[in-house]
Amino acid sequence: MRAVLIQAAEEHPAAFCYQVNGSCPRTVHPPGIQPVIYLACAAGMLTTVLGNLFVVFAVSYFKALHTPTNFLLLSLALADMLLGLLVLPFSTVRSVESCWFFGDFLCRLHTYLDTLFCLTSIFHLCFISVDRHCAICDPLRYPSKFTGRVALGYILAGWGLPAAHTAFFLYTDVAAAGLGQWLEEMPCVGSCQLLFNKFWGWLNFPVFFFPCLIMIGLYVKIFVVATRQAQQVSTLSKSLAGAAKRERKAAKTLGIAVGIYLLCWLPFTVDTMVDSLLNFVTPPLVFDIFIWFAYFNSACNPIIYVFSYRWFRKALKLTLSREVFSPQTPTIDLYQE
Repeated sequence: MRAVLIQAAEEHPAAFCYQVNGSCPRTVHPPGIQPVIYLACAAGMLTTVLGNLFVVFAVSYFKALHTPTNFLLLSLALADMLLGLLVLPFSTVRSVESCWFFGDFLCRLHTYLDTLFCLTSIFHLCFISVDRHCAICDPLRYPSKFTGRVALGYILAGWGLPAAHTAFFLYTDVAAAGLGQWLEEMPCVGSCQLLFNKFWGWLNFPVFFFPCLIMIGLYVKIFVVATRQAQQVSTLSKSLAGAAKRERKAAKTLGIAVGIYLLCWLPFTVDTMVDSLLNFVTPPLVFDIFIWFAYFNSACNPIIYVFSYRWFRKALKLTLSREVFSPQTPTIDLYQE
């Protein structure tokens, strides 16, 4: 295979990543298509970064949003924003050109950050599900059970566990055990394709699947309890009824976010597991479609908040106006009708 690449590189140098023997083939797009793809990817990156940047700013700036739940949302938005800033620009070039021009060190670092931010997102969504379960199913004890200190512990775990897991996965030889032949034959110059064995393929699937199973179970219980509460709302006082309604709406919104996360990430996760069992047969184009479909999830949460949360729309309106510079603006009650 390598001999074929060498001969083809000499005959058609423009169709390869580098003008060297054993270079990876480079995708040649029809005229005008490549700039369109780059613009589409840039628009996606801009939406991801700006949307999540606003979530980080709003929760940090407005004192009414300083709640344990919103601190988890802030940390989730930070992970998605960093994905857009540090991962997607390199992924765009790799997907459009089908080449990696940034060296082996950045290849491994890019894969590390990519995996870290994605695992951090799912851990945070799982912790937010636990928070919503406490708020809906045990509302009287919720303020004392889910405090700022508890939220901080969840945030540290949500970043620390993925960081440790990903570092062990990428910076040790455990994941590559038994892949000597593949590692010798498959890579070409200009590739950023890290392979891992069947054991790690099966181990990574539960890392995705079990938190998702927990989230699904919690939200099923949440909606059962929320439905029962909605039937009893007429017996509550006006203030308690309003608080219960807000909690149910928050649970519904975050349930939608979890559903979209599962929809976006399930194809890539299943393919990654199956691919390691079938000796890496997934075509590069299909793999790119799956990974960009997963990346799309990072831009979704701010869009969901815009359509679901009145306080989010109000914060956005204030931030984009001159009122944001007023000393009184951070203390505005965004939840007031």
